[in-house]
Amino acid sequence: MRASAAARLDRLPVGSFHRRILTLIGAGMFFDSFDLYLTGTVLGALLKSGWSTLAQNGNFVSFTFVGMLIGAFGAGELGDRFGRKFTYQFNLAIYGVASIASAFAPDMTWLIVARFVTGIGLGAEIVIGYATMIEFTPPTARGRWSAGLSLVTNFGLFASTLAGYLIIPTLGWRWMFGIAGVGALSVLYVRRAMPESPRWLETKGRFAEADALLTSIEAGYGALPAPEMAVVAAAPSLLSPNILRRLGLGSLLNVVIGIAIYGFVVWIPTILVQHGLSLNRSLGQSVLMSFGGPMGALIGVLLVDRIGRKKAIVGASLLACVVGTLFAQAASQEMAVVLGFAMFTLIYFLVAVAIANYVPELFPTGVRMRGNGICSTVGRLTTIVVPQIALALFQAGGVVAVLAFVTIAMAVQAIAVWLFGIETNQRSLETIGG
Repeated sequence: MRASAAARLDRLPVGSFHRRILTLIGAGMFFDSFDLYLTGTVLGALLKSGWSTLAQNGNFVSFTFVGMLIGAFGAGELGDRFGRKFTYQFNLAIYGVASIASAFAPDMTWLIVARFVTGIGLGAEIVIGYATMIEFTPPTARGRWSAGLSLVTNFGLFASTLAGYLIIPTLGWRWMFGIAGVGALSVLYVRRAMPESPRWLETKGRFAEADALLTSIEAGYGALPAPEMAVVAAAPSLLSPNILRRLGLGSLLNVVIGIAIYGFVVWIPTILVQHGLSLNRSLGQSVLMSFGGPMGALIGVLLVDRIGRKKAIVGASLLACVVGTLFAQAASQEMAVVLGFAMFTLIYFLVAVAIANYVPELFPTGVRMRGNGICSTVGRLTTIVVPQIALALFQAGGVVAVLAFVTIAMAVQAIAVWLFGIETNQRSLETIGG
């Protein structure tokens, strides 16, 4: 019997060590989000200038998703096999270089190709970031710290939308890709100081390394309570019935939230332009709505450890059904902005609770990255076609048809989590099981 990494980490008071981890992970996640969400503003500008068509814009988004699909699955395999730190640095290098290449694309075809490569890095970052954060954080604070990481990440949405509003009309769209690429490569250098997960080291039998790392972490604290003694459990099979059920639920959450983001959020500037608004005005309204991104994550920080994951996901999904229906029927642009802000808030509250917390919590350490990666991969696989579905629905029935698609998906999510979800709040990752 020995004190496991889990027991030693879970007894640590939240402090400067956790803030450092949040900063190192959050910096990469911020630029990941910035790079991902520049899609909406850039595509609106490309369409307006005649550099692209609606069909090419759809291909741009879909090829990004194909890259993210590959990145999400690969990150799961690499993260469990070679470690969280290696996979982090590898994906940052990929999307940093590819984003800079996007800034110099000579035409839309080359831009789509560069965006595919960028997507590989973007998909990996999302899988690794949230799952790694929960491995360092004690159960009493895990929810709000993971939601805090989502808050940092979702500022990328606001920053990208605001930068597009200020930069695209004056300097052009290429600068957006340049900012994302330089930012990612800067984080790549800084994040050399990122420690490996002691939990992962133990699953690989590297007990001496885990002990040395934990000892250095504990040195930053005063007297600590004695950790519980435990045997480190072997990783379960991904094909065990319990894990398969969790893979199904986690995949559904990724699919539905992907539908909400890529069927609604990303297409907002394009939808507004097609309704006859000027590029500047559509981007300005998108900036106002995008405040809902960090607001939703902030609400997640305040509520997720208080009400629990299950109630939060069900409640927010049902509210999104109501708000989405009202948005589709909005009688004025002012009301559309207010309801759009509310919809953004609910969507990114769900990201903070479900994607940043709940899905990676469902899987034991030995298969966490693969489990989270598979769920993300299923979500990406589905959302490859979401832009095309959203385009077809918009052309056939306008924003009403698009919002009906989103709200039906949210209703299915609420029912599934209520019936089949487990509560992970305030529980050690090791007791959630496998």
